[in-house]
Amino acid sequence: MAGDDRAVVKTYVPADQKADWSEHAEELDMSQSEYLRTMVQAGRRGFLDDVEEGGSGDATPGGGGLEDRVLEAVGSEDVVSWDRLVSELSGDFEDRLDDAVQSLVERGEIRHDPREGGYVRREDR
Repeated sequence: MAGDDRAVVKTYVPADQKADWSEHAEELDMSQSEYLRTMVQAGRRGFLDDVEEGGSGDATPGGGGLEDRVLEAVGSEDVVSWDRLVSELSGDFEDRLDDAVQSLVERGEIRHDPREGGYVRREDR
């Protein structure tokens, strides 16, 4: 990311959540900034697209299908950045999530509750 313009992003989370994130970042040998940037991108885009039949079917690095996709994305290039790998492997998870949420809303199984700051299960089903 050398030469890229950068901006500061701040968030406030419970101390125990920060501790969990810090511990996980350390386990992955990542800075907290790199960890949060990566997890936000992963959450936005997902890792579940196009998992090959017989693969692990989950978002866990080290799953058979995911490893094959990483090798394919790296190809014969000398260096591929983490952000580029995330971008290459993520696919349309956000669109699929939106479709699923809209479908659940239309069926009356969940609803958006602005006071809660998100979606909740409908109790009046």
